[in-house]
Amino acid sequence: MGQVITDGRMMETKMHKAGFVNIVGNPNVGKSTLMNQLVGERISIATFKAQTTRHRIMGIVNTDDTQIVFSDTPGVLKPNYKLQESMLAFSESALQDADVLLYVTDVVENPEKNMDFLEKVQKMTIPVLLLINKIDELASESSNSSRSSVSSNSSQARLNDIVEKWHTLLPNAEILPISAKNKFGTDMLLKRIKELLPESPAYFDKDQLTDKPARFFVSEIIREKILLYYDKEIPYAVEVRVERFKETPKNIHINAVIYVERDSQKGIIIGHQGVALKKVSTEARKALEKFFGKSIYLETFVKVDKDWRSSQRELDSFGYNPE
Repeated sequence: MGQVITDGRMMETKMHKAGFVNIVGNPNVGKSTLMNQLVGERISIATFKAQTTRHRIMGIVNTDDTQIVFSDTPGVLKPNYKLQESMLAFSESALQDADVLLYVTDVVENPEKNMDFLEKVQKMTIPVLLLINKIDELASESSNSSRSSVSSNSSQARLNDIVEKWHTLLPNAEILPISAKNKFGTDMLLKRIKELLPESPAYFDKDQLTDKPARFFVSEIIREKILLYYDKEIPYAVEVRVERFKETPKNIHINAVIYVERDSQKGIIIGHQGVALKKVSTEARKALEKFFGKSIYLETFVKVDKDWRSSQRELDSFGYNPE
């Protein structure tokens, strides 16, 4: 609390806290699901395939006396091509500007999977909250056992082992078991984050939910449907660019181009007589209508941009630049 003098009287002013809370960890441990639970909006892609989040995405939580700016990053992975180098740079940049770091793991991950990145986290002086996600999977394993008391003890023992391993690797981190999918432990996490935030005025307008423009979410939602609908390497060779976004009070007209690297991939995306592309477009339109709360008119096109994932110029044009 601060104090202000008005008309000769002492009045208390409410302290305001604000800060950047960055979410990092390996692919598929539930970072995006956690982000969506904390922010309360479907801000970041969360599908079952690895590498679904390619950019740093900021989601903002506002209350009267707090502003938490969450940043969801791509999963930490060893880069095989320039796109992945850019994704890793986004994750590493999240270590530079955080007030609180959320390091997300789960109950099956090898704690020593990415020691290079972990060593950077070990050297950090800001608060680190290590979140062991998907603990519901331990509970479901227990429920499949006929002797529930024994299985419950074994799942608790497994969790204790996981906590111990992580405590050895990150001795200064606070460790919280959670289930982002089931919202278990997320309220307690949010409370702890608020306690750790520095005193500061808000960084963004209080009615702002994210730092990303509407076109960005159109691209992400279309890309999510491609990730869900196509198998193997196709989704990872795809980028989406919104070329037209015209909004009226009742509807939004969108033209989007799906870029692939090969003519053969273009054929697969379009499908026989355009059936595959039509399905993706229909599913994307439904999701966009839910996201924006308006009628959506969506036109999609497919173009070839040869080897875009290995071209720095193309990556820059698609926004893969952590600077």
